[in-house]
Amino acid sequence: MPEKVGSAAHPKGLYVLFATEMWERFNYYGMRAVLVLFMTKALMFDKVFASNLYGSYTGLIYLTPLLGGYVADRYWGNKRSILAGGIIMAIGEFILFFCGMLYKSNPDIAALLFFSGLGFMIAGNGFFKPNISSLVGQLYPAGDKRTDAAYTIFYMGINVGGAIGPFVCGLVGDTGNPDDFKWAFLAGGIGMLLGVITLQLLHNKYVVDPQGKTLGLTPANVSPKFYKPITMIVGLLLFSLVTIGLIYADAKIFSYLFYLLIACILLIAYIVFSDKSLNSIEKKRVAVIFVVSFFVIFFWSAFEQAGASLTFFAEEQTQRDLGFFLVPTSFFQSLNSIFVVTLAPLFAWLWIKMGKREPASPTKMALGLFLLALGYLWIAFGVKDVQPGVKVSMIWLTGMYAMHTSGELCLSPIGLSLVNKLAPVKFASLLMAVWFTANAFASKLAGVLSALYPDGKTTYIAGFAITNLYDFFMMFVVMAGVASVILFVLASRLKKMME
Repeated sequence: MPEKVGSAAHPKGLYVLFATEMWERFNYYGMRAVLVLFMTKALMFDKVFASNLYGSYTGLIYLTPLLGGYVADRYWGNKRSILAGGIIMAIGEFILFFCGMLYKSNPDIAALLFFSGLGFMIAGNGFFKPNISSLVGQLYPAGDKRTDAAYTIFYMGINVGGAIGPFVCGLVGDTGNPDDFKWAFLAGGIGMLLGVITLQLLHNKYVVDPQGKTLGLTPANVSPKFYKPITMIVGLLLFSLVTIGLIYADAKIFSYLFYLLIACILLIAYIVFSDKSLNSIEKKRVAVIFVVSFFVIFFWSAFEQAGASLTFFAEEQTQRDLGFFLVPTSFFQSLNSIFVVTLAPLFAWLWIKMGKREPASPTKMALGLFLLALGYLWIAFGVKDVQPGVKVSMIWLTGMYAMHTSGELCLSPIGLSLVNKLAPVKFASLLMAVWFTANAFASKLAGVLSALYPDGKTTYIAGFAITNLYDFFMMFVVMAGVASVILFVLASRLKKMME
C-alpha cells in the first residue's frame, strides 16, 4: 500500500528506489560488519594493517561517487549507472566469497582476490551511490510538500538495510569459524543482485516524473557509442583495475590518500574562491561549507571506529554470551541503524516543537560532536580499571551507539541540507564533493586512529601514551569534545556569514 501523507499517496517509484537502496545497504553494511574480522581471523593480518586497510577502503568508497556522478550526468544516465554499479559490487562480493574459500589452501591467490574484491566494491559504489538519491526528489513536482517525507521514507530504507545486513551476514558468516566468513560475502552479493533485479524490472514503469515520463534515462544528445554494452563493460573493468591498484598502493606501497584528499579540497577551494562571478555573500556562504566540512572530519573519524577498533572491542572484551546464545560480534553494527529508525522521528519532532528556539545548523552540528564525545566518555567509564582480558557488559557498547546515533542525527542530515542551501547553483555538485571528500578524509583517519588500539602494547599520539582501552576511548572524548566546544563558539559567527 502506498504511504499516505495528507490526501496524496507517494508515487510507487519511491518504493522501488527504497527497495533498491535497502538491498545495497544490506550488502555494504553486511560486508563491513565482518571485514576486519575476516582480515584478522582468516587472512591473519595484524590489527594495525587491518585498521589502515579498512580506512583506505572506506575513504575510497566516498571518493569514487565523484566520478560516477559525473559519468551518469553526462553519458549514461542514472538508471544505467545504478545497474552497472550494482552488478560490479555484486561481483566484488562474489570475488570475496572465493577469497574466503581459498585463504587456507592458496593464500597468495586469496590475497589477490581480497584486494580485487575490495576494488570492485569501491568502483561499483562510485556508480551506484550518487545516482539513486538524486532520483527521489525528481518523482515530485517542484515545491511538493511530500518531498521531505519522501526523503525520510527513503532514509528509513537505508537504515532497514543497514540493520538487517550485519544481522544476516553475521548469522551465516560470523560463527566463530573463519571458514564461514565466505557465506557473509555470498549473502551480501545475493542481496545486491536482488536490488539490481528490483530496479531493472520496475524502474521504467514506476520511477517516473509527475508527467509520467521515465526518470534517469540517457541524457539528451549523447552519442550511442558512449553507452554501448562493450564500451561500458571495458570502461567499468578498467575503472575497477584502477581502484584495485589505488587500494593496494595505499595499503602496501605508500599511504598517499591523505595527500590526494587534501589536494582535492585545495583545488576545489581555488576553483570556487577565484571565480569572479561570485559576490561576497556567496563566498561567505561557501566559506561556511568549508568550515563545517572541516569539523565533520572529527565526527566521522571517531564514528567510523564502528567497523574497526570497536569491532575488536566487541569481539574480545564484550561479554556476548547470553547462556543460550553467543551474540555474533557483527550484530553490534546493526545498532546504529536500529537507533536511527527509532530516534529519527523524535529528532524531527523536537526541531519542529522548538519553533523559533530551534538552534542554527552549526549549533546542531556542535551538539552532534558533543553527543559523540559523551558516547565515548560512557564507554571509557565502562572499561576504567578493568584488567586486560576481562569482558564487560554489552550495555556499554549499546549505550555508546545510542549516543553516537543521536549525534549523527544532529550532524549528518543537517550538514547535507546546509551544503545544499548554501552552495551557489553553478557550484552545487562541486561543493557537495567537498562534503564527501571530508567524509573520505575522516574515514581514512578512522583507520589510522584504529591502528592505535592498545592490543597489549603502548601506542602514542601527539606525544601522549595510550596504554589501555580507557586511554584509547578518552582520546576520542578529547578530540570530539574540543571540536564541539570550538564549533559552539564559532556558531554565531557562522550564522551571520550564512545570512
